Amino acid sequence: MTDIGTTLVLSINAGLVAIAAFVPKFILGLIILLIGIIIASILKQIVLELFKALRIESFLKKYGVPEAKDEFSWSGILAEIVRWFIIIVFLLPTADIWGLPKVDIVLSQVLLYLPNVFVAVIIILVGFVVSRLVHDVVLASTKELSRESTRTVASISRWAINIFVILAALSQLGVASDLIRILFTGFVAMLAIAGGIAFGLGGQSSAKDVVEGIRHKLK
Repeated sequence: MTDIGTTLVLSINAGLVAIAAFVPKFILGLIILLIGIIIASILKQIVLELFKALRIESFLKKYGVPEAKDEFSWSGILAEIVRWFIIIVFLLPTADIWGLPKVDIVLSQVLLYLPNVFVAVIIILVGFVVSRLVHDVVLASTKELSRESTRTVASISRWAINIFVILAALSQLGVASDLIRILFTGFVAMLAIAGGIAFGLGGQSSAKDVVEGIRHKLK
C-alpha cells in the first residue's frame, strides 16, 4: 500500500509540474493568437473599405463579372483570404509554443497554399473582365455581319476566354494539372477543328470562284 501511495503521489506531482510548466506557454500562445486575430480582423476591414472606396464590385458588375451574394462578394472573398493568411501566420508560433510540431507542419503547408488561392481569384476576376471587353470589341468590329452572327461570334469569344481563365485558375490551384492540360489541349483542338469546318463550309463558294478564275486565266 505504501508503494502504491508513493507512486500515486509522484504521478500527481509530475502532472501538476507539467501543468504548471504548460500554463505559461498556453497563456503566451493564446495571447499571440488573440493578437493575430485582432490584426487579421483589422486588415480585413481595411481591404473591404479599400475595395469599397475603389468601387471594385460596381466595376466588376459593369463588365459582366458574375455577381456574388452579399456574404460571398468578391471583395469579401479576397478580404477573408487575407484574414486567414494573417491568422495562420500567428498560429505558427502559437503551435510551436504549445509544442504541436505536426500542427505547425500542416499550417505551414496551408500558409504556402493560400497565395495560390488569392492569385486564382485575381485570375478569374481579370479574365472575366477581359472576356467582356473582347465580347464588346467583337460586337463593335463585326458590323458587316448579320446581327445574329455578330452575337454568336462575340459570345463564342467570350466563353472561350472564360473557359481558358477557369482552367488557368484551376492550374494555379494545382487541381488535377494533367487533366487540365488535356482539357485545354482538347479545347484548343475543338476550336481549330470548328473554325476549319466553318471556314471550309462558309468559304466553299468563294474558293470555287477563285479556282474558276485562275482556270479561266490559264485558258
